[in-house]
Amino acid sequence: MKQKIVIKVQMACDKCKAKAMKIAAIADGVISVAVEGADRDQLVVIGEGVDSANLTCSLRKKLCYATLLGVEEVKEKKIEPEPVKPEPAKEEKPSTSSTCSTGCIQLPVCPQYPPYPTFYEVAVYDPSPSYCYIM
Repeated sequence: MKQKIVIKVQMACDKCKAKAMKIAAIADGVISVAVEGADRDQLVVIGEGVDSANLTCSLRKKLCYATLLGVEEVKEKKIEPEPVKPEPAKEEKPSTSSTCSTGCIQLPVCPQYPPYPTFYEVAVYDPSPSYCYIM
């Protein structure tokens, strides 16, 4: 039986919040842990066979303040499979890109901007100096 446990915990900083979530997460049977509430001070633990009193005592021992607000059974919703509807035949639009003879995709050419250059000039760096200093 899944149960939802709500515990009010004093969490003044992010370190306290992380510590409370870590304590709740390592408890036996815990499936998920979340922080909820208007002031973000309620720890919501969902799990099977979780000892709520023991969890609250552990939080009190480590964080100094914890109050058990409620324990309730979580009812799982039954998901009904949706009937498969036949898809109508889609009209294929002509492709804006073309393919070359090898089958690779060619991008359309934009008339506003020139295409990228296909060749690049390579500058050759000559490390030997053409002059020498004599000291």
